[in-house]
Amino acid sequence: MAHSLSPDQQIQALRDELRHHEHLYYVLDAPEITDAQYDVIMHRLKKLEAEHPELVTPDSPSRRVGGKPREGFVKTPHSRPMLSLDNAYNEDELRAWEKRVRDALPATETIRYVCELKLDGLSLALHYAAGPHHSAQLERGLTRGDGTIGEDVTSNVRTIRSVPLSIAAAKLKAAGLPQNFEVRGEVILPQTAFVKMNEDRVANGLAPAVNPRNAAAGTIRTLEPNIVAQRRLDFYAYFLLRDGDTLLPFHSQTLEALRTSGFRVNKHARTVDTIDEVLTFIVEAEPLRDTLGYEIDGVVIKVDSTAQQGRLGFTGKAPRWAIAYKFAARAGITRLEDVLFQVGRTGKVTPVAALAPLFVGGTTVTRATLHNADEIERLGVHIGDLVEVERGGDVIPKITRVVEEKAAQNPRRAITFPTHCPRCKTELVREEGEVDWRCINASCPARLEEELRHFASRSVMNIEGLGEVLVAQLLGHTIAEHEAVEQTDDETADDASAAAPTRKALVHSIADIYNLRKEELLTLERIGEKSAASLLDQIERSKQAPLNRILLGLGIRHVGERTAQALAEEFGSMDALISATEEDLTRINDVGPKVAEAIREFFDNKRNLDLVERLRKAGLTFTAEKRVRGSMLDGLTFVLTGTLPNLTREDAKEKIESAGGRVSGSVSKKTSYVIAGEEAGSKLDKATSLGVPILDEAGLLELLEHGPAK
Repeated sequence: MAHSLSPDQQIQALRDELRHHEHLYYVLDAPEITDAQYDVIMHRLKKLEAEHPELVTPDSPSRRVGGKPREGFVKTPHSRPMLSLDNAYNEDELRAWEKRVRDALPATETIRYVCELKLDGLSLALHYAAGPHHSAQLERGLTRGDGTIGEDVTSNVRTIRSVPLSIAAAKLKAAGLPQNFEVRGEVILPQTAFVKMNEDRVANGLAPAVNPRNAAAGTIRTLEPNIVAQRRLDFYAYFLLRDGDTLLPFHSQTLEALRTSGFRVNKHARTVDTIDEVLTFIVEAEPLRDTLGYEIDGVVIKVDSTAQQGRLGFTGKAPRWAIAYKFAARAGITRLEDVLFQVGRTGKVTPVAALAPLFVGGTTVTRATLHNADEIERLGVHIGDLVEVERGGDVIPKITRVVEEKAAQNPRRAITFPTHCPRCKTELVREEGEVDWRCINASCPARLEEELRHFASRSVMNIEGLGEVLVAQLLGHTIAEHEAVEQTDDETADDASAAAPTRKALVHSIADIYNLRKEELLTLERIGEKSAASLLDQIERSKQAPLNRILLGLGIRHVGERTAQALAEEFGSMDALISATEEDLTRINDVGPKVAEAIREFFDNKRNLDLVERLRKAGLTFTAEKRVRGSMLDGLTFVLTGTLPNLTREDAKEKIESAGGRVSGSVSKKTSYVIAGEEAGSKLDKATSLGVPILDEAGLLELLEHGPAK
């Protein structure tokens, strides 16, 4: 951060950065940085605030637990805040915490500690109520949310097999538990289930999840319980409450009571008498990371006595009687031997480091991401350097720093970022304000495999049978070659198309799908008469897909499902869209200047126009029902939030669109009305701050009947 900024400006910039990443992590489940990187930013903020206490405000990220809960579930207050933990990263910080604990308690008191593995998942609160025959039954399951208010995900929790739906009276008695109590614990996705989930996602044309923690968080918030059941989440319990208060005099007794009553409690826990014994547990626990079958990122240390916990109390965001000792990111040192340039489906060119084999985090790493040209410059890395490689989030390897600039036997070479696509030689484009260079040729061979899978996916052209293995064969690879790439190195799996095919490819662009012949398909492995005929039927049926699906399948940058629909409705034909100027495009609510520029860039490329013409000749649908002007709500954009008393969201959306209006998922200055029901969330707050008119269901129905006031 620039030192020319005042302390106030530095603090505000750090707060804004943290809020941005909190929103991505807690609300969208789409983090851009690792926990360690987030902690560094938070540490800088706390340090500045400590130096300038007059600048501390109640809404600072350092004074709160996390982001707002997502919309889509009922929000329910917690019986007692679900706080985060302060972190220690080394022995000195851990001993400093222990000294604070001892200084806060009488010197005559004995202090014991409970050490537990810090599971890397999603916190959950389970509420049990009195059931028949003196049993206890699961009543409610809440996510952590913002720490004060959680999301009710009970229907999803019921699918987790390690969560007891009821607890018999005998077990309650043996554990010393009443019929009404609350259990807190961690939801995790075991590594085997994570691998299976990603295999299914890739097979369905979806991007794989980054790590098990994010996958668990996304799964528990899925609105379809049957999907949650398929993911095989697990739950480990570690805390007991009744009406917000602890139940038993010692935390070690709590763990035993949970185990006795039928909850899964992690077996790697120990009660100790000294901080030296805590450190011994940490040393023994870290090597377990590669053997457990689930992710951990540290050790949690708690004062055992709940009476002492009560006297130690809490800070604004964390208990004083507990701390998380965070393991260092898994890292090692190796040599950068070369840099390859990988081209993705959208044309983004990513530099990939080719490394001397390095065993780190339980696997041998030979590839690591360098992200982009700016990151290469920031690191100052050259081919031949010794570099530190870290498994970011314990999953994706990346180079974090240069350890040694070359060695005598390895001359140092600068990394030259290409000016043209490594495969098709199209000149790369870098938009103003962006860090990525992109190939904009839609028929680029390096983009083609991912494009074909995307084009055939259910949400686009829905060509059943055109999956990963068949696509690889259509591009000239044998099944053995494809599987070798998949099994050799996870980091290069997405670049399978870069390997030279051993036989002639049958397709060179997505348009070639429509020229496939049965006799060609029969030359492929594992393709018989029946499957070949079925695939050709699916391909023929896809020609009836509407124009918006075709636009989505073309892979135009920034054009997602909603924007593709808006373009089809607004222009009514592919030809009209091709002829549209950037000014024409930006008149559409869902299209801003950046999107308009990307659309024009796509259609100004001759190779892309040739592809479109080939799809036209194949018989695809190039027209759509143009939105009728002059309807009651023509030109108006609506956002729905909360639960309406009589209309479902789909009902309300259908009524608005039938009257010529458009329904958007986010509030902006272009929003005409926000329709708010019960439990309306952050969209209502944003509408109020922007001055967007807010209507209830009755107001919407009146608007549909009489139109807006003139």
